[in-house]
Amino acid sequence: MSTDSPAAPLARTAPHPTPPPVALTVAGTVVATLDDGSAMPATDSPRPHLHPVRTLAGTPVSDSAPADHRHHRGVGLAVPDVDGTSHWGGRTHVRGKGSTMLGNHGAQHVVDQDGDGAGALRQLVTWCDRAGREQLREERRLRAVAAPGGWRLDWTSVLHAPRPLTVGSPATNGRPGAFYGGWFWRTPFDGAGTLVAGGTGTAHAHGSRSPWLAVTAPGAWLLAVQHGEALPWFVRTEEYTGFGPALAFDARREVGPEEPLRVRLSVLVADGPAPAPGAARAAALGLLATGVDA
Repeated sequence: MSTDSPAAPLARTAPHPTPPPVALTVAGTVVATLDDGSAMPATDSPRPHLHPVRTLAGTPVSDSAPADHRHHRGVGLAVPDVDGTSHWGGRTHVRGKGSTMLGNHGAQHVVDQDGDGAGALRQLVTWCDRAGREQLREERRLRAVAAPGGWRLDWTSVLHAPRPLTVGSPATNGRPGAFYGGWFWRTPFDGAGTLVAGGTGTAHAHGSRSPWLAVTAPGAWLLAVQHGEALPWFVRTEEYTGFGPALAFDARREVGPEEPLRVRLSVLVADGPAPAPGAARAAALGLLATGVDA
C-alpha cells in the first residue's frame, strides 16, 4: 500500500466482508481495539475507529456513542463536509439555517487490511457518499509501541481523491469557531485540562497551531503531536472532551488526484497525574523527534 501515487478510482463500491476484529497490543497488553464501524447507524456516518483505547494500567481514554453526541466514535477520521457528504455523522450546519439533519451521510469501508498480530496495522479504506460512489481512498497505518511513561500510538493516513473535491467544516459553512473535522479523539474525560506550547487552558489550545497538545484528567493523560506542518487544534473541554487537528479551519481544503491529503500524528497514552508544563514540553519534543512513516 504505497503512498507515493494515487490509488485507482472506483466508480461505486460493492459490499465488503466485515474484517476480523483487530487488537493493538504493547508487551502483551491490549491497548486499543479496532471497530470497523459496520454496525453503526447510517446517520452516524459509519467509519472504522479505535475503541476502546486504554492506558497500560487499563484506564479508558476513549469514548464511543456517548449520550451527548451519539455519532462520536473513539479515535478516527471524521469529516463533516466532503463535497457535501457528511463523514462526521449527525446534523450538518447549513448556512442560513443552522444545524440540520440531512440525508447526506457517507460511509467508510475497510476493503483491505493486514497487520503483524500485535502493534502494527495497515488498512485501505474507501470513503463513499450516500449513493455508494467513492470520494476518497485512504491508506492508513497504525502502530502501538512502548514509550517512556506509557505507550505511543502512531497514526498515518494518506487520502487520495480520484477527482478534485473540497473538504469543509461547520466553520467554513458559517458557524464561527466550529472548525472540527479530520483526525478526532473523543475522550471520556470530564473537565479535562489542556496545555499547548503557548499556554494552559482551552482558550490557548483551541485554534492553536502548537505542534503538540496535552489533555489531562485524573489518573491519565494524553500528549498528541503533529508531524509536519501543524494544523490548528480543535479542542473542546466543556460538555465533553474531544480534540484533533482541523483540516478546514477558515477555508475549504482542496484534495485531488495530484494533491493527496496527509495526516500524521503520534500520541503518548500515559497513566498518572498530569505532568508539569516543562515535563510535557520535554515529552512532546521527544515524540516529535521519533516521527512516523510518511
